[in-house]
Amino acid sequence: MDAQTAGTTTTVEDSRMPTFFIPHGGGPCFFMDWSAMGGPADTWDKTEAWLRALVSTLPERPKGIVVISGHWEEPAFTASAAVEPGMIYDYYGFPPHTYQLQYPAPGSPALAERVVALLTAAGLPARTDASRGFDHGVFVPFLLIDPEATIPVVPLSLKADLDPQEHLAAGRALAPLREEGILIVGSGMSYHNMRAFRTPAATRPSAVFDQWLTGAVVAPPAEREVQLAHWDQAPAGRLSHPREEHLLPLMIAAGAGGDSAGTKVFGDNVMMADISGYRFG
Repeated sequence: MDAQTAGTTTTVEDSRMPTFFIPHGGGPCFFMDWSAMGGPADTWDKTEAWLRALVSTLPERPKGIVVISGHWEEPAFTASAAVEPGMIYDYYGFPPHTYQLQYPAPGSPALAERVVALLTAAGLPARTDASRGFDHGVFVPFLLIDPEATIPVVPLSLKADLDPQEHLAAGRALAPLREEGILIVGSGMSYHNMRAFRTPAATRPSAVFDQWLTGAVVAPPAEREVQLAHWDQAPAGRLSHPREEHLLPLMIAAGAGGDSAGTKVFGDNVMMADISGYRFG
């Protein structure tokens, strides 16, 4: 192989889509003056800038996106097969204009069926929902990630028992989508103790758990899964997540990461808490 050929060789790892775990912020935080909520106006600026740049870091523009939101739970893993998903304004107490936000990205029934087929083949309970729309864990960050709303988006629920090992297994089952140009995104928060935000009670626990979580993510894949499966035994784990629905989207992203390296690609301190974003691949 000559130097020119070697220089243009593309490996599977180069062309395979990465997976992500993203912080989706607080309600419609990127589309309002956050000082109205009692915080600095620039609270979410760093997160917003990172989300806006996310697509530019990919090997190619995705053919579709599967988004696992911390705001949707079902008895079985459920993929939205809506053709034109509607809006679900599942936040409260925000300015009136934030209930007029629209994200008109198309759905993809074919991708939803593919998701269900992969999960079912792995022995996991899965179904489609013909009418599920975009909750704010989907439309709020994706108004930044793909503001033109041209990439088809399929929301995927958590399984309501919130078993981390099942969510890691679901991610492993969905890993073939990465070879098909599909971006898998877990949308939640690495710290989500609503009572502690904006108080000193968030500061140290969030930093301690963030350090542990980053260590788990960057560990070799087999070790990574073992650590993430036992996240509730981590230092400050339950202080950071009294209920784990905002952390479990990470499990699917990590499982789908397969043998790819995990890295911390975003970090900030908001409302007195450390938050992070992660990439696999």
